[in-house]
Amino acid sequence: MTVPAPSGEASTARTADRALRAAARHSAGRLAAASACSVAAAGAALAEPAVLGHTLDLLLRQDAAGARWIAWCAAVIAAEVLLDAATARLTGGVDARSTAWLRRLGLGRLLRTAPHRAARHSPGEVSARLTAQATTAGAVPAAVVTASVALLAPLGGLVALVLVDVWTALAFLAGLPLLAVLLRAFARDSGASVSRYQEVQLDLAGRLVEALGGARTIAAAGTAAREQARVLARLPELGAEGRRTWRIYGATVARTGALMPLLLYVVLGVGGVRLAEGALGVGGLLAAVRYAGLAAGVGAVTGRLAAVVRGRAAARRTAALFDLPELPQGERRLPGSGPGTLELCGVRVVRAGTVLLHDVDLRIPGGATAVVVGRSGSGKTTLAAVAGRLTACDAGRVVLDGVPLDELSAEELRREVGHAFERPALFGGTVADAIAFGDGPQPCPEPGPDPEAVRAAARAAGADAFVRRLPEGYDTALEDAPLSGGEWQRLGLARAFHRAGRLLVLDDATSSLDTLTAREVERALAREVRPGTRLVVAHRVSSAARADLVVWLDAGRVRATGTHAELWRDPAYRSVFGEGTRSETDARPEPPGREAVR
Repeated sequence: MTVPAPSGEASTARTADRALRAAARHSAGRLAAASACSVAAAGAALAEPAVLGHTLDLLLRQDAAGARWIAWCAAVIAAEVLLDAATARLTGGVDARSTAWLRRLGLGRLLRTAPHRAARHSPGEVSARLTAQATTAGAVPAAVVTASVALLAPLGGLVALVLVDVWTALAFLAGLPLLAVLLRAFARDSGASVSRYQEVQLDLAGRLVEALGGARTIAAAGTAAREQARVLARLPELGAEGRRTWRIYGATVARTGALMPLLLYVVLGVGGVRLAEGALGVGGLLAAVRYAGLAAGVGAVTGRLAAVVRGRAAARRTAALFDLPELPQGERRLPGSGPGTLELCGVRVVRAGTVLLHDVDLRIPGGATAVVVGRSGSGKTTLAAVAGRLTACDAGRVVLDGVPLDELSAEELRREVGHAFERPALFGGTVADAIAFGDGPQPCPEPGPDPEAVRAAARAAGADAFVRRLPEGYDTALEDAPLSGGEWQRLGLARAFHRAGRLLVLDDATSSLDTLTAREVERALAREVRPGTRLVVAHRVSSAARADLVVWLDAGRVRATGTHAELWRDPAYRSVFGEGTRSETDARPEPPGREAVR
């Protein structure tokens, strides 16, 4: 689980508060309308006791104006009810918009950051942050406004109580210091408890998603009981923090609930004495009691304060996504007729204090196929990610046809640089949509992907035959397609081939294919896919043998470059492919008459 470091808690809190303020600005119109309705409702609530008291006095005196004032009473009461309803409706809309804005902000940062940064957050954490916690945080802007406005009625009631009768007001004021102490303690204690509760909740969500993702492995190993215990290990802690939160809330509500009626009884008693003395009329006593009730409503602010406390704590958890740095992009475009020449100049990549690539200098001519080989952990995948601008380098630069990749616009970069991966993630409603994914605006533009272009990409990836055997061919729903790992990988290759630009990066993208299919894909890549530069991370000696250039990585450094035949003379190079590998079979270039894959 990703937990903010103590030294970064202040920064996280500032990030969360900035996001909440931005969410409030996003719904500024509705928030202002909700505030206006809430203020108007508070005004109607403040007018009601005075109108009722005056009407009662008129009726007791049998004044003819009493009937007219009864109509005023009805109007004030109706206005208060309608304005409260409008406030509730507007507040719900603000909550929904703020939640949606926070979710878009978090998801956008997650998708626009470098993959290695996004990978630090487990799927369970991300799901919890963008669902339940974003919902709780989204309630903060409206809760702050309504909590602030909620003070108007109690404060106005207190002022009106002073105007009606000073002695009843003093009787009420005697209990307010104790109420202030209760609310302050509630805000302090509940904030810490809610934060701990949400921390444990995130950890549980992360463990659960991990277990679901490895369900087959767990079943095969017979460790279901052990995994269940691991996932639920912190459940007692979650329960304890939840009960502690509700105990704090319940105790505060109970104390304020006991204090407020007691104050009202005191006001009623003092008012009765003042009535007996003739200093206060019956209508005045009614108004005093009603205003005391409004003033006592300050205790109801506890609930709104609790929503603010919970929301800010949730926002601080979600702020881990808001803090993700975006991968910088520029506005430049590539020259129109460039061949796809790729250059890495002094590229250095550091992750968690470990240098993964050491000052790599490399030039791949346009239109060439370069295969990157090396032992596990040598930096092959990192090199592929840097070359395709999936991640930034910490030093040096990557240049395509004379233009640094970090100066290209995101649209230009993704149009001209394609990727295929060992374990591709496929998106789209149908198999055809999955192959055409990323081809223009998303979702796929009407009337849909070009069928012939999709089939051509599938043929090049060796996928056309098994796709045609699916129940509805290319129109088969992706979720209903019974695909093996190799077939899934071929669809990922087809997607890359469909959008092939001047640079195509294949990161171990044929690892799940058998040798024959892999060779067919290599031939199709040379003949049927748009010509361009290929950077291929591979483990097969046959792939290296057919490449124009082999880049041999060793511990993050380029140990050597050259053709496979040249490097094969080095025993250390041969050992990369395993003992007993024979150059005469897999590694030997194809005989004359057969076109070598470029």
